[in-house]
Amino acid sequence: MPSHAHTESPSSPSSASSASPSSASPSPYDPLRRERDHLAAARAALRAMRHDVEALDITDVTGNWVNAKILAGEIEVRIKALADLADTPLFFGRLDYLHAPGVELAEGAEGESFYIGRRHVHDADGDPMVIDWRAPVSQPFYRASRTEPLDVALRRRFGYTGGELTAYEDEHLSDPAESDATTSKLLQTEIERPRVGPMRDIVATIQPEQDEIVRAGITGSVCVQGAPGTGKTAVGLHRVAYLLYAHRERLARTGTLVIGPNKSFLRYIEQVLPALGELQVKQATVDDLVAHVEVRGTDGATAARIKGDVRMAQVLRRAVRAGIRMPTEPVMVVRGSRRWRVPAYELEEIVRELAARDIRYGAAHDALPQRIAHAVLVQMERAGEAPDDRVQDAVARNPAVKAAVKACWPPVDPAKVVLRLLSEPEFLASCADGLLTEEEQRAVRWEKPARGLKSARWSAADAVLVDEAYDLVQRTSSLGHVVLDEAQDLSPMQYRAVGRRCSTGSATVLGDLAQGTTPWATSSWAEALAHLGKPEARVEELTRGFRVPREVIAYASRLLPAIAPGLAPATSVRESAGALAVRAVPAGGLDAAVVDACRASLGFEGSVGLIAADTRIPELGAALAAAGLDHLSPGEETSATARLTLVPASLAKGLEYDYVVLDEPAAVVAAEPDERTGLRRLYVALTRAVSGLTVLHATPLPQALAA
Repeated sequence: MPSHAHTESPSSPSSASSASPSSASPSPYDPLRRERDHLAAARAALRAMRHDVEALDITDVTGNWVNAKILAGEIEVRIKALADLADTPLFFGRLDYLHAPGVELAEGAEGESFYIGRRHVHDADGDPMVIDWRAPVSQPFYRASRTEPLDVALRRRFGYTGGELTAYEDEHLSDPAESDATTSKLLQTEIERPRVGPMRDIVATIQPEQDEIVRAGITGSVCVQGAPGTGKTAVGLHRVAYLLYAHRERLARTGTLVIGPNKSFLRYIEQVLPALGELQVKQATVDDLVAHVEVRGTDGATAARIKGDVRMAQVLRRAVRAGIRMPTEPVMVVRGSRRWRVPAYELEEIVRELAARDIRYGAAHDALPQRIAHAVLVQMERAGEAPDDRVQDAVARNPAVKAAVKACWPPVDPAKVVLRLLSEPEFLASCADGLLTEEEQRAVRWEKPARGLKSARWSAADAVLVDEAYDLVQRTSSLGHVVLDEAQDLSPMQYRAVGRRCSTGSATVLGDLAQGTTPWATSSWAEALAHLGKPEARVEELTRGFRVPREVIAYASRLLPAIAPGLAPATSVRESAGALAVRAVPAGGLDAAVVDACRASLGFEGSVGLIAADTRIPELGAALAAAGLDHLSPGEETSATARLTLVPASLAKGLEYDYVVLDEPAAVVAAEPDERTGLRRLYVALTRAVSGLTVLHATPLPQALAA
């Protein structure tokens, strides 16, 4: 597609049809110099914007100290958002329109030019110097093509080295002589740039199919089925940034949340949104959301699977409502010299009506005294009195009414309900009758019943049950938008926990069915979205990879018939000769071969990940230390300088490294409870490499991979 690439020197990344060596005296019409001048002017304008905010005097603006503190906090956030990050290009592209957007020009008149960047920058007169990538006028930068130019005459991409603008590349979309088949070399270079440290944004390289998902409306939910390397995580994060731009006031009230599979993953992605100017998006794991109790225990695969089954929602509903009792005595309310009697049958009608309605247990508990009080007020009105709302509230607080409510609809502690359910066989049997078999009930019961909340050894699955019980008692607050990544690994009960957090908002669900590695991993997105409460969400599939080399993804795709037969293999735009090496080593020589492979990978630029079965991690860590190779654990990349990371296979999901050394695939498979889950775990490990993958094995490869 690009017809002209211009660089500072021949070594810059491009297929330069002309070059301007840095030693040459630049012409006053030198485009590269003009672009550098615009970059310098834009940076100066950004500094001025920040200085203007820092100079604001709010001493006499607010009426009280509370408002002053809130305003000061907002100003502080604004100052941080206006920071000029030296290593982050202020703009990465330019659009030259044939016509001014929204304006009819005379024949022969030229349109406007817009610089596209991570944030908006304007000069002292308020004229834009850089346009936010999320603005409507920026969309053609990602969508325009020669077949559909969208009124764009020229699209220019910029190349940077160490924060300095060193190259540009032009695409003349309205020129019929240009080919639409050539890949942008600057775009390819940006995609393949070494990945040291945390995940970075892809704002300069978003592809049309990705942009369509990023800019989808806030009212609908989207599920993205993405093969490895298709950028689904980045798409989800950029979608958050876009929605905050397009619906800032709405989401400022309702909030946004990004949910990841583990802390290592969250640390890996934590810099993406701040780099895009969004500093207040919260991030959490599902375990963080349901942290009502301290998790100190673990479940076996069978118990965890049953506790995660959607049938447990009905078991818990029965357990929460197990204390409801029909009244057998009337209520006598004394007010002054008068007595008002509500008979037992009328009380029973009120209780049965509330029990039949699909409302929270706590809401019904709060409504019951008001309903009883209303029955008393009806009698008062019949007797000629004219009671008002204050009288009804007083009757609802009457000791006799409160006693009746406590007897019929007692208050419930959600954690204690779950504690009783898992500790008392008789209570579990009554609540699970017709839902769980006796064998399943035995599987979920605690071997040693806890005597109280403090002694209980809650598991992660138990915490989800407690969260469900809390929602049955009191409605969980809903956010405006939730991004759920690695969603294929959630149980139905975990989906419900997430769905409660966006019941009145929307969601972006990201995952890959082929990478499901939990015993309860979902088999279809339709099923998962139903549990989430978003059955109407549209499912988008990303199959074109930009990260994993073609040779590597083809090798990993050998596993698809065994782990996800319904999915099409991913394709890759990246060709990298020699990206894959599979070597058998003699028994007893595996550790030494792994160390040698890591040392060889460190000879290239970028990050290196050594992925192995969890049980092999201590041994390999000792081998690396003995060889003098400094290494990190997942998540430490954000604060350390070493380029080699030792990664347990159970934590590899969502991470990526320029070079991966995979230790003993058979051990990765054997570490899981069943072969299919093990092969899925292996699929994840095989697809973490960006530039090269070395597979070392002393035992035979799994049959599905060796075919």
